[in-house]
Amino acid sequence: MRNIALKLMYVGTAYHGWQVQKNAVTVAETLEKALSTVVCHPVKCTGAGRTDAGVHAEVYIANFRTTSTIPCDRIPLAVNTRLPNDIVVVKATEVSENFNAIGSCRQKEYTYRIYNNRLGNAFLVDRAWFYPKHLDEAVMQRAADQFVGTHDFRAVRSVGTETKTTVRTVYYFDVQRDGDMIECRVSANGFLYNMVRAMVGTVVYAAEGKLDPEDIPAILDSGNRTLAGPTVPPGGLYMTKLWYDEDVL
Repeated sequence: MRNIALKLMYVGTAYHGWQVQKNAVTVAETLEKALSTVVCHPVKCTGAGRTDAGVHAEVYIANFRTTSTIPCDRIPLAVNTRLPNDIVVVKATEVSENFNAIGSCRQKEYTYRIYNNRLGNAFLVDRAWFYPKHLDEAVMQRAADQFVGTHDFRAVRSVGTETKTTVRTVYYFDVQRDGDMIECRVSANGFLYNMVRAMVGTVVYAAEGKLDPEDIPAILDSGNRTLAGPTVPPGGLYMTKLWYDEDVL
């Protein structure tokens, strides 16, 4: 039995997230159906993370096991002809028996994009959060800096999948503006449900003057979700970078 890692990208607008669900179309289900026709047996994929409905991935890793002997260099083209054009497999790699797309991932990066202009942009619908009021990226960065380090992040997660611990380590949270586009890049050893979107909502609250950046450590210590900013819309969120020991990227 071979263990195959797939590197892929997808636009999440049409999907109810990565994870297979009973009554909704998901990325994993769509990918598994395509793979099963290529390898001629049912396939179960393990993904790098449970991206939410409407969230995108510029880089994503999934792995599956197969008895098929199809060469890895032929898998992407074979699968892509059976996938909708908003999901693309770009690489397939045979990996060790114990490789697991989520368990073997050491670090992840998400990027949240805000289109900060008084007028919207039709080409960025569901690709960036349209925010018409001017945001001061310097204040946003001061707020973002408060999240860096090892903390209990209960105050910036939504009720969802239960985890053993809500403690995570954030390695960086960088806010940069390029014209009207603000990018918020955050990397950690793992993320809680809606954690990135709530963190971005909190730094936007700081830019709006609704809280002081230096209030954020106390908010984290409180564990109180109502003290932090809102969960911003999913269309601006992208998985953008992953770290593995094996060469799958």
